Amino acid sequence: NTHLAIGVRGEALAVKYLAQIGFRLVATNFTTPIGYSNIGRAITGEVDLIAYDEQQHPFTLSFIEVKTRTSVDYATPQSAVDRQKQRHIIKAARVYRRSLGVETEPFRYDVVSILSLSNTPPQIQLLKGYFTEQGFTKSTWLHRSF
Repeated sequence: NTHLAIGVRGEALAVKYLAQIGFRLVATNFTTPIGYSNIGRAITGEVDLIAYDEQQHPFTLSFIEVKTRTSVDYATPQSAVDRQKQRHIIKAARVYRRSLGVETEPFRYDVVSILSLSNTPPQIQLLKGYFTEQGFTKSTWLHRSF
């Protein structure tokens, strides 16, 4: 599958790039159950790369989505990280942080955008803090005092 091969190549490029700029990789393709659909089907969340950004002190745990495109005819690579994708990444990251006991460590959600056009070197861009958990918390309207 060409689409899958592009993704695998993109992740390899991202790992190499992140190592060069001071990230320490701790996990790849972290996948975990995150809930159930309205028809009872299990939903899994995946984080492409989990790494510590060691350029910052204290080190920051970074949950990284890698998006690779071979054309910009339709949209930028990072535009594929929509609200639903962000929600799945956040839920998977919460499981990761809780299961490893690192809930109190600083963390953020990054995107590595890779544009791999033919006959040119790939353009790699790290978008630190591309999204946050704000707006993804469970509704608290029932607990508000009026």
